[in-house]
Order: sequence, then structure tokens, then C-alpha cells
Amino acid sequence: MTKMRVTRSSLSPLALSLALAFISSIGRCDAPESIIGSRETCDVEGEDFTVDKIPNTRCFNCLCKNGFVECRKQQCPSIEGCYTLLEPHEDECCHRCKGCMRNGVYHGSETEWTEGNDPCRIFTCKAGVITESRLHCYTPCSNPIPPAAGQCCPMCAGCHVNGQLVTADRSVTTTEDPCVTCRCNAGRLICAKQACPVLHCPSSRIVHDPGKCCPHCKGSGRYFSPPKGACMLGTGVYNSGNQFYLDQCTRCSCSNSAVSCVRETCPVHDCPAEHQISFPGRCCPQCPEVEEIEVSCTYAGKTYGDGESWKLDSCKACACMQGKVRCAMPMCPQLNLPCPPNSRLEHPEGQCCPRCVESDGVCTVFGDPHYRTFDGKFYSFKGACKYQLASDCSGHTFSVRVTNDARSTRFSAWTKTIAIKVGDLKVNLGQKMRVKVNGKKVEIPYSVANRLDVNRTADSIIVSTQIGIKVLWDGISFLEVSAPTSYRGRLCGLCGNFNSLPKDDFTNRKGRLLQDPQIFGQSWLVGPKRSCTRPKPVPNLDRSRRCRGRKDHRLCNRLRSQIFDACHKKVNPTMYYKACLQDMCECPTENCYCESFTAYAHECKRLGIQLPHWRKSTRCRTGWDQFFASSSLLGPRFP
Repeated sequence: MTKMRVTRSSLSPLALSLALAFISSIGRCDAPESIIGSRETCDVEGEDFTVDKIPNTRCFNCLCKNGFVECRKQQCPSIEGCYTLLEPHEDECCHRCKGCMRNGVYHGSETEWTEGNDPCRIFTCKAGVITESRLHCYTPCSNPIPPAAGQCCPMCAGCHVNGQLVTADRSVTTTEDPCVTCRCNAGRLICAKQACPVLHCPSSRIVHDPGKCCPHCKGSGRYFSPPKGACMLGTGVYNSGNQFYLDQCTRCSCSNSAVSCVRETCPVHDCPAEHQISFPGRCCPQCPEVEEIEVSCTYAGKTYGDGESWKLDSCKACACMQGKVRCAMPMCPQLNLPCPPNSRLEHPEGQCCPRCVESDGVCTVFGDPHYRTFDGKFYSFKGACKYQLASDCSGHTFSVRVTNDARSTRFSAWTKTIAIKVGDLKVNLGQKMRVKVNGKKVEIPYSVANRLDVNRTADSIIVSTQIGIKVLWDGISFLEVSAPTSYRGRLCGLCGNFNSLPKDDFTNRKGRLLQDPQIFGQSWLVGPKRSCTRPKPVPNLDRSRRCRGRKDHRLCNRLRSQIFDACHKKVNPTMYYKACLQDMCECPTENCYCESFTAYAHECKRLGIQLPHWRKSTRCRTGWDQFFASSSLLGPRFP
């Protein structure tokens, strides 16, 4: 148990000893964010999975992803800094931080409100403690506009503070006084300073980060209740009805086991904290008196005139105001790292704040067609006609269609061509890297200004559109379609609806959920049936028996060898191995096994694992290899 200290109060010695017994160990209620144990494999990609060994399974969502069972705990509100955690109800999974009651009204922790008709009087609730304070207004302009109805502070026209632009979605603070917050509303600037809320945690857990306004509690935990009617604040125990001072700025009281405090807000200072002077018995420090006012400023060896502003970097701007350099910076939102599933941390160039950005959805097609939808559902469909692969069924901004070719086989098919339509542009991708735009063959790279770009990589063609849809094609049978999150829930076709739920990806054109992948696939057939290339099937032909005697395991088994070993812990190769065996069953060429290898290598690359030598080790050629082998245009236009 963590040792904790109880401060002296008017409690009796017996009550003090009882209070010590009521303090629980810190961090005891923290719920695990992950489950520790060996990884369980699975072979129904994208499907929900039930793990009997997990207690409270309602709090975990498990599914089959990349051939492994992946369980993620239900997303809960952050409890960081809370030491008054409440146990979840029977039908809940999340711990909550204790809220506050005032005048019969409940307020959740981390909330703020006003009462009556005084907008300058602010109340906050933090971990069960109410803090009352008054706003100090800051008007960085010479002709402020009177406050609007229901607001406390005057406003300034325009939205700049010390040279820093204040946007509607992000507040700005000053470097001289980080407790000043400036917001922009309808082109008008409002700045105010507010006292920090009283913290309810052991003093050893209070952290004050440099440059930040308020200290915060680190970690989380729970206290048992103090003696009936008494209150706890930090590790101090106080009788009901008692008043006490935390510091020269803060007066608190205990009533019905709840603590309420009144904290003085210090005025806004225009000098840095290190230049401020504190006086005994006073709450607020003061700036030293200024004897004369300068009309220019010097910063980093450069002189600036009064009122002139400049930008230091993407986070900080400064201005010269009456001989003083005053700076401001955006207030970046606190990120709960790591980023949530299916998102990544991004720090855009030229912007101050990093952010978690949702990753694009990716649909993959390879081999004797195997499909992995935007939401991760894996299935095989061997239709040999033309199909709608992915389309915007809401705004009709694009469509991607594929034509599958049976290649003179009885049961198999491979993707032969792709047709991409965006507005009045139509791009056709064919075998051996052939590309047509609106019916005319084009050379790569090719672009239509602000609408379309067609480029090449070492093994593929990439078509990028202005609306964010991208198509990658290897010129043989491997295909990827990626869609930005703005299309979430708007798509339809063989790639599913992109709504984060694999279970409803088999929804047909009429909105009906199907179970059979063959029936589902046929529901997205487009164009005339004469585009189908399947010869009539031979009756009573047992395909599984015919494939059983082939020696394809040796070739496909390379997926499970050291060639791909670097990726095995991230992506289970079993699913791709089984796909490889299916592809080799009626393989019309000598290297159908390469299609599964290509899909596996691309999935590994998307997870940050490079496999630079896999093609050489497996003798799998690229579409460009085949193109150059058959093309007579081997000139400088094809580097």
C-alpha cells in the first residue's frame, strides 16, 4: 500500500486514525487497457470473435484482424488525474470521476458553469471539489467593444493577439501570462483570466509543467470515504462545518462530506513570471514599476517599431507594445496517446499542434479474386463478369468497376481491367500497365490539372484523384482502392460500405444483408452478361479432389518461411497461404502463387514493415517487368 499523509485538522485523534484506515492504495482502480497473454490466431478475417477467457467480455470488442484475434477495450473517458474514482454500474465498463452537487444540481467532473445573472462568477467541478472564482478581463486593444448580453468581458475587433491569429476552433494564450485565454467569436476577440481549480490528490502527485497555467494531478486512484460527515481534500481530513485555507488565495469549507472553495483570481500581468514580485500575506504578485516607455523593441538582435509584429515559428508570434515584447501561442488540445485504432499521429508542416487523424480505408483485391473490404472482412468470390467494386452511393462522386477474366479455367477468375470514373473523367487500367484516359492511351506520368494524377512506383501504377480516392494496380491482378474518412458509411459494392462494421459488408444493391459471398458478389454485377468470360462448367467435377494431388504446398509455403519472417508477428500468413493454395489450383500461368505474396507484402508495408528482397527470393516479377519484356517502346519515356 502507498503511504499517505493526513494533515491535522479539528478531528479527534480517533477520527484521524480512522481516516488513515479509509485511504485506499493509489492506482488500485485503473482498468487494464490491454490483455496480456499469448496471441490467438483466427481465419475468419473481419468477423467478431468471442474469447471465453476474458472477464467482463462486454467491455471488450474482439475481432479477427490480420489473422490474429485483436481485442480492444471499450473507449472510456479519461480518468487521468482523478483520485475520487467511482465504480462502474452493473451495465457499464468505465470508471467515472466523482462529480459535484450544488443547490440540488449535479455537475460532472471537469465541467464549468455560471449561476444567476453574473457571467463573471465562474464555478468549476474537479474530482468532487467545487471552485468558485471571478474572471479578470484582458482587452488588448485601445477601443474595446462593451460585452454582449450574458458575457463578462469587453471585446476587441479582429482576432489577433500579439501578432498571433486566433481561429474559431482554437484558443490562444500569452507567454507572459499563460492563464490568459483568448477566443474568437464572429470576428471579435474575447480574452479573460480565470483562477485554477482546486486539486484533490496527494501533493506528491501534483505536477506543474513549464509554460502551463495550472498544475494537474498525475495518475489516478480512489480514497475510501472519510468518517461520516467529514471531508477529504488531498490527504487532509476536515470536519463538517469547518472552514480552512489552502493558501493565501484559497478559502474552503466542508459541508455534507463535500468541499467547496473560493479562490481569488490574480490580475493579468504584462511582465514575465520571473520578473514578478511577491509580497508576504498577499495572494497576487506584482510587476515592477516601469519608469519610462520605449517606442521600439529589440528581439534576437533585430529592432521592431511599436505595434509591429513578427512570427517566430509555427507556434509562436510576438508584437512590440510600448517597448515590451509580448508573445502569444495557440493552446494545443491534449492528446490521449497512442492515437485510437485506425488513426495515426500527424503533425502537419507549418502548423503548431499535432493531431490524431483517421487513416484512409483500404480495400484489397488479389489472385483468384480474394477481397478484403474497407472494414476488414475477407472473402473469395470467383465471378468472371464485370462488377461494381466501390462506389459513392450517396453523392455519386466516383465509381470503380472491375472486369474479371476466367482465363480459360472452369472455376477460377482473375481481375483483368479496372474502370475508374470521377465526374466526366474515365480511367481504364489494363494488363501490362496499359492506361487509358477517356478512351485514349496515355504515357505515365500523366495528370489533369487539379483533378487527376497517374504515377508509377517500382511495381505499380497509382491513380490519385482530387476527391481523395486512390487506386493502386500492379498490372497483373493485385488492386487496392483507398478512400478518405469523409466517405465513411457512403460506399457500396464488393468492397463493402466502409462504416467500421465488417458484419454488414455483405449488403446487396437493395440494402439486404446476405450471408453467401457468391450471392453477394453476383448482386453487384454490372453491364451485359456478354461481358462474362466463364465457359460452361463441367458437371460432376470435384474441384477439391482435382487440386488435392498438386504439389503447390512447396511454393505457397514460402509465405511461412524466413523470407517474410519480419512480418509474421504483425500479419498472420495463414490466410494468405490458404489463398495461395486456391490460386494454384487452376493456375493458368506459372506463378499464380505470387498474387498472395504481393498482397501479403503490401499489408506488411502498410504496417511499417519493409520486405525489400521478397521478389528476388520468390522469383515473382512485377507488372513493369512483364511490360518491358513485351513492349517495343523501351525508350527514355519509360525510365
